[in-house]
Amino acid sequence: MSHDPTLSGEEISALMSEAREGPAGGGATPGTRPFAFGGEARRTMSAIPAIDRLGERMVRRLKDVIEPFARVKPKVETEPTAIRNFADWQAEQAEFTSLSLYSFRPMQGAILLRIEPEFVSRLVDAFYGGTGAAPIRRAREFTPTEETLVARLGEVVVGALAEVWAEIVPVRPQLRSRETNVGFAGLAKGDEAVAVTRFEIAPWTGYATAIEILYPVAGLRSIEPTLIASAVDDGTARSSEWRARLGAAVGEVRIEARTVLARPELSLSELMQLQPGDVIPVSLPKSVPLIVAGRRVALGTVGEHDGKAALRIERMEQRRLGS
Repeated sequence: MSHDPTLSGEEISALMSEAREGPAGGGATPGTRPFAFGGEARRTMSAIPAIDRLGERMVRRLKDVIEPFARVKPKVETEPTAIRNFADWQAEQAEFTSLSLYSFRPMQGAILLRIEPEFVSRLVDAFYGGTGAAPIRRAREFTPTEETLVARLGEVVVGALAEVWAEIVPVRPQLRSRETNVGFAGLAKGDEAVAVTRFEIAPWTGYATAIEILYPVAGLRSIEPTLIASAVDDGTARSSEWRARLGAAVGEVRIEARTVLARPELSLSELMQLQPGDVIPVSLPKSVPLIVAGRRVALGTVGEHDGKAALRIERMEQRRLGS
């Protein structure tokens, strides 16, 4: 019996269909597992605690940065850093907003600063003597004055951020571009992860806004060991800072100090017979003590200063103070 090696059209179609669909049942080949490219960017970020602490330190800087523009001291709070898909974050943004892209070496890639347009308009109003009232309408582009303010505000915010980061690693921010359409914000690809640090700002009564700083997770990976090390060292740094603050606070506590000029002795009968006008002779010692909380802390001589009786310290009793 002869065999014709030529396949029919139906047989070819069936083979092509199986090639597209893969093994029967649609499952993966035994012994293999699916792999999503870019998945490494979504593994746990051990450096997030360090980014959060940087955000906390940035709060005070933002108050100082915004005050000259708003003419008031704003209330500023920060939220825990969130890891987001960049495309998801883009989808939540308004069609028109202020976006500034900065390189942030030695971190690879760039960072993105977002400021709401209404906040920019309010700052312009406040800066030129207004009350920071809301604009009547929102245009699709900034006025020249608003553009100038956005540039100045962006520079001081990123400059303050660089100072905060300098506590961990010196960085060199440099402006790459400014955009108003989130679609042109070339921080990362849509499916890549970004770390979002958000600051809630309330400069005027009844109005609140937000400033966001975005770091590409891939960029943070490039300096992750340094960030993790700072998280370990931060405990000692915070302890030292706490002790310094405690010392400063204790230094402001007011305590009563007294000195004893003489200690005359009287009999009980003499004490009982004392009357107004009686004179008790005393002799002043060469040195008199300065006493705090029942302890002698210093010795000095009695004199006069600016028309008032005064005690001039001659010697400190440090050992008695520390006992």
